[in-house]
Amino acid sequence: VDRSEELLLSFYRCSVEIMCVNQQTVERLTDGFLSHYLTELCSSKRALQELTQNQVILLDTLEHKVTKFRKCNATIDLNALFTEAKDYHSKLLNIRREMIALHDQTRFHIRSTLFIHYPEIVRIDTLNS
Repeated sequence: VDRSEELLLSFYRCSVEIMCVNQQTVERLTDGFLSHYLTELCSSKRALQELTQNQVILLDTLEHKVTKFRKCNATIDLNALFTEAKDYHSKLLNIRREMIALHDQTRFHIRSTLFIHYPEIVRIDTLNS
């Protein structure tokens, strides 16, 4: 109990001492404190503002670079698409060539068959007439 009473008394003395301080003294102490640290606070504020502006510029630049990177990736995808289209085009041309060759072979085969069997057809025609 002694200790708690002692703490209460010391708190009471401090609060009485604070109450007894003159208002003018408080203002002078405040002005002195502010004048001592105000220049440093102002320079710190300016430095923080400059850092904030630099961060905004850096973020804008970074966003611009990301946009360019995405466009570049899209271009790479387009290049792959065009390469694939070129491959399919060449495959279609090969299929077209093969079909033309098959058509020519078929035509040639039909002509040769007709030429070989032409005498028989003529003979059958003459017999039927």
